[in-house]
Amino acid sequence: MVELLNAVFYVLIYAKFGLSAYSIYYMMFVSALIVITFIDIDHQIIPDVITLPGIALGIVGSIFILPEPHYGSLLGISGSLIGLLTGGVIFYIIAVASRGGMGGGDIKFMAMVGATLGWKSVLLTIFIGSFAGSVYGISLMVFKGKGRKTRIPFGPFLSLGAAVSLFYSREIIAFYLDL
Repeated sequence: MVELLNAVFYVLIYAKFGLSAYSIYYMMFVSALIVITFIDIDHQIIPDVITLPGIALGIVGSIFILPEPHYGSLLGISGSLIGLLTGGVIFYIIAVASRGGMGGGDIKFMAMVGATLGWKSVLLTIFIGSFAGSVYGISLMVFKGKGRKTRIPFGPFLSLGAAVSLFYSREIIAFYLDL
């Protein structure tokens, strides 16, 4: 399943972005999202061995490779650092407020997303991931009789949000701003 998803996303990235340095970087980013998804489903952890190098690559890539998803120019170090802080700080506050309901892996994961995609995409990722996770959680409660305290890995939903942000953040944000 992991290999098939990687292949599908690589083709989608090539179709959307062509063959360039940043499309190759996005392929690595999507592979990280896929691996994080399956590890979080199986073990309810998001490993630092994926997120910490992802943060560093996001910062370095923002300087030399990555376009700003909304304007087509380079994301730049400031855009990457603001995204990193936006994702990391929001999830740090949630982790503290939830007293263990959110783990450190989620914090570093969102910092990685922010370093790679910027702060606007972090907010979109959080919205989409939270919405999808809520729909899933409510359906578990309604159809499976699960309770509010049932542990649900959040990484897969954040990965979904990050993938949607990667491909469609410009269109979604433009649509929202036009409302």
